[in-house]
Amino acid sequence: MSNPFFTRVCFITLVAVYLLILVGGIVRSTGSGMGCPDWPKCFGSWIPPTQLSQLPPDYKTKFMVQGKEIADFDAFKTWVEYLNRLLGVLIGFLIIITFIASFRFFNSGYRSVFLLSGSAFILVVLQGWLGAKVVSTDLAVSVITLHMFLAILILFVLILAFLKANQAYIEKINPQQLTTIAPWIVLAGSITLIQIFLGTQVRQSIDEVSKSFAAAYRDKWIGQLGIEFYIHRSFSWLVMFSHLYVAYLIYKIKSNLLNTPWLYNLVRSPLICIVIEIVTGVWMAYGSVPAFLQPIHLFFAVLAVGIQFGLICITYHTKLFAPIDTRTISLAP
Repeated sequence: MSNPFFTRVCFITLVAVYLLILVGGIVRSTGSGMGCPDWPKCFGSWIPPTQLSQLPPDYKTKFMVQGKEIADFDAFKTWVEYLNRLLGVLIGFLIIITFIASFRFFNSGYRSVFLLSGSAFILVVLQGWLGAKVVSTDLAVSVITLHMFLAILILFVLILAFLKANQAYIEKINPQQLTTIAPWIVLAGSITLIQIFLGTQVRQSIDEVSKSFAAAYRDKWIGQLGIEFYIHRSFSWLVMFSHLYVAYLIYKIKSNLLNTPWLYNLVRSPLICIVIEIVTGVWMAYGSVPAFLQPIHLFFAVLAVGIQFGLICITYHTKLFAPIDTRTISLAP
């Protein structure tokens, strides 16, 4: 069952979620998380201020968070955070459109497209609530981490819905093309997910160190980090070698993939993402943690994981995408 409109809007939503993850990384790397101390408004207004004169004299106490005065107003940080919120709202509308477009699949063997789209809608609502909690808890690390991994879960749900909606096209792919390397893709993706979690711990440490050492002393930040940094750095070797082994396996079955060029390129792309992620990680470690590299570092790790998840779905599509005729389902033994 084909639905070009659903396919287009679901793909656009996927791209938007990835963009939101990138922008979210920019928010955190620039310290803009509390650029708007209230939610859903920003300094009590739907249009944030652009200069200090637009705020009341007592704004630090008026917009206190958890009983603490907020920092000095910074127009740049305020608008970075506000644009992040606007993108989140846009994704909310895209998810609604995706969900509505999935209604066509409800009374068919592809009802899972409808269920997955509905799940994505619920998860985005939960994500919005968590976004409010991030602000109200003054950037509690546990909430930020949960907020990010929920975004990854939304990506997975949308990827599965997109592939399920295009099942007829996916079924043309011979699963034997990837079966031999699929377990290793699962392993490499799992290792990358663990590395992303370890990275959130390092990010937490950097946030704490930055409070003691101003931006002018960024070169001292790495030296002040604890064991979580060394675990994250050492684990990167496991990430690299697992992906190199997958690359070796891809080379061995290259002749089986060349008749499907897009699949061959898709299988290779996670390695490219991981190389960029490792290079940016090394650059940050030895280059005084440049702020612009932090969101790039995270983005390519999440991009690799998303592609790997899609490849696993494609490999096992005969099990994941088995059509279900909802009219003939029976609970009888």
